[in-house]
Amino acid sequence: MGDNGFDENGAVELPIDGTLDLHAFHPREVKDLVPEYLAECRARGILQVRIVHGKGTGALRETVHAILRRLPHVIRFTLGGIGGGEWGATIVELAPLDSPVREPEPPA
Repeated sequence: MGDNGFDENGAVELPIDGTLDLHAFHPREVKDLVPEYLAECRARGILQVRIVHGKGTGALRETVHAILRRLPHVIRFTLGGIGGGEWGATIVELAPLDSPVREPEPPA
């Protein structure tokens, strides 16, 4: 990654630290970004992830939750609660790489 935060292809490189803040992204990017970020966290052994989607109207939160329901390696997710972003963030628990995964929910 260069000094400007972009890689050689011009893509933004995100730190993989267990917190994904969606404020800097366009809503259309979330569909691919969330699964890719969670897969990378899982590969690094980060099994609890905080996704910050903001409070707003709740549309982005619902999009994130719909994505999470379809991912077989998501064990559970819940709103952040006090000290965790409350309803402006979602806490996700991921299955370890070597564990069986659940069947994803079909799209609504």
